[in-house]
Amino acid sequence: MRKIDFESELNDEQHAAVTAPDGPVLVIAAAGTGKTRTLVYRVAYLVEQGIDPQRLLLLTFTNRAAGEMLERAQELVGGSVSGIWGGTFHHMANRLLRRHGDLLGYGREYTILDQDDAKRLMRDCVRDLKLADKHFPKPEVLLSLSGLASSMARGMEEVAAERFEHTAIDVTDIAKVHRRYTGRKRELNAMDFDDLLMNGLRLFREHPPVLEKYRNRFLHTLVDEYQDTNHVQAEWVDLIAGPQGNLLVVGDDFQSIYSWRGADFKNIITFPDRYPGTRIYKLETNYRSVPEILEVANACIAGNPEQFQKTLRAVREPCQKPVLSVMRDGQEQARYVIEQTERLRAAGYKTSEIVVLYRSHYQALDLQLELARRRMPYVITSGVRFFEQAHIKDVCALPRVLNNPGDELAFRRLLSLWPRVGDRTASKLWRQAGHRCDLRKPVMRENLEARLPAPAREAWQTVATIAGDYDRDELSDDPGEIIHRFVKGFYDLYAVETFDNYDRRMEDIQELINYSARFETVDAFLSEIALQTNLDAEADPVIGTAEKEALRLSTVHQAKGLEWRVVFVLWLNDGLFPVSRALVDGSESEERRLFYVALTRAKDELYLCAPRVRRTRDGGVNMLEPSRFIREIDPGLLNEQTVHVFM
Repeated sequence: MRKIDFESELNDEQHAAVTAPDGPVLVIAAAGTGKTRTLVYRVAYLVEQGIDPQRLLLLTFTNRAAGEMLERAQELVGGSVSGIWGGTFHHMANRLLRRHGDLLGYGREYTILDQDDAKRLMRDCVRDLKLADKHFPKPEVLLSLSGLASSMARGMEEVAAERFEHTAIDVTDIAKVHRRYTGRKRELNAMDFDDLLMNGLRLFREHPPVLEKYRNRFLHTLVDEYQDTNHVQAEWVDLIAGPQGNLLVVGDDFQSIYSWRGADFKNIITFPDRYPGTRIYKLETNYRSVPEILEVANACIAGNPEQFQKTLRAVREPCQKPVLSVMRDGQEQARYVIEQTERLRAAGYKTSEIVVLYRSHYQALDLQLELARRRMPYVITSGVRFFEQAHIKDVCALPRVLNNPGDELAFRRLLSLWPRVGDRTASKLWRQAGHRCDLRKPVMRENLEARLPAPAREAWQTVATIAGDYDRDELSDDPGEIIHRFVKGFYDLYAVETFDNYDRRMEDIQELINYSARFETVDAFLSEIALQTNLDAEADPVIGTAEKEALRLSTVHQAKGLEWRVVFVLWLNDGLFPVSRALVDGSESEERRLFYVALTRAKDELYLCAPRVRRTRDGGVNMLEPSRFIREIDPGLLNEQTVHVFM
């Protein structure tokens, strides 16, 4: 084991945190300040101080992170760190439950259900309670709600009531299914992913001798990304560390952005209150970004309430101010990004060193369209390409059938949405219709309705009404109105019951409706979608062979923890970033932290885009205000320019 010169290998901030004395320690590691390096050296320091590695516990959010840290620690101090207990919260809980699960009534050979097994079991529970024929959430949605209730330590009925507040779904039925699902897992000696954490917590809560055993075993507990812990994880850490334990947690309250999946911002904010005598160390020396970017990031986050104030300091040389680009609309924004990307490539940047970030998936639509037209390779790291998404194809199925009665694929997709109508039944109905279904004809609608299973007939009425109005209301000239009526009459409830990210999918559909206003007929709208999808497909082989040279498109959430030389941020307007609901429900502070995360991904250059107008479904435009997050920044820190792109 080599002798490490901690003082020379770390900066002063890192060195102070790494060599902190025993007791509770909170390391506030701002973006780009060497958080992982600090944790790795803390492990090495403890080992060098004579702590047996087997008495160290390292908790992370991914096995990859744990593996990377342990590998780097091993490079520092040699094989002596191989005995460290390191891994994710789930991994550690499973390790304990394999040894002590019998105390909770489980056999130690219990099965961990994968997602497919969990969905199948949940589906069986719905069927057992005779709820399958009612309007009822799909297994994926029920499992998502179960996980959220678990991570937030709330009752299933309470969480379900919030999710289905504006629907006719009976949340008491959801609670019954949840109890049935919990009981069936017990019978099968099985746990799903969320059970591992909850049962790991129960083990410590209900069996003090076990808790005491592990408190005595682990002399030091270290936790990574502490700002992302949920209620269960934080309590589990509190129990195993104990009130007088040696607990070091590392995180950045400025980057707490996952409340929607159960992370609790208060865990990191209240840490000093829960652990009197906590020593707080701040890492503020940033090695990633040029000073001009850090000045904007500091200004952006400074006014947020309830946070550990800190100021990022750059070690890099000055470069150029971030650019605030004001343009007319989303199409001009897309052309601007492409023009600037081509300029940057000519200046020596690789395309893979550039990323385009946005708050919500649908906000990349205009850019995707323009990239496809130009056959420029791009990679969506935040999901599937816009027109390839299931919910977009679903709501386009009806206008496709109305426009082309011979479109069998659209017919089968449409009918497969109805209760008790699978693809086999839809294919049979297509054959019975004579391989052509003109829904504009009353007799065709009546014949089809008569052949539908009874549970599907109520849902069918929405389609029948729209089809009956197709010629009378000139819907052939208004594809957005067809989709709007279909969503309002049927698909909105279907989406609530089917998708665990209902809000995001409905945002996509609304953007599709707005996009449809550019077209004067259903046929023109559908033709453009087909062309765009095929252009994307043509670009795929290029992307497959040279993915490193494809432009990255990503939501800010997906980009956390990553960095690029150049960052574009789209749609910086009130109502879009921050999103409208945040201005109503009090989550504006988290939106500001999300903006901070976007800014701090950039190393060299940063471009902030703020269109002035956005098209609406009726063909008009909404005037947009620049994001309040931009307005809070001293104009002197930005290079503002008005953009006019003619390409």
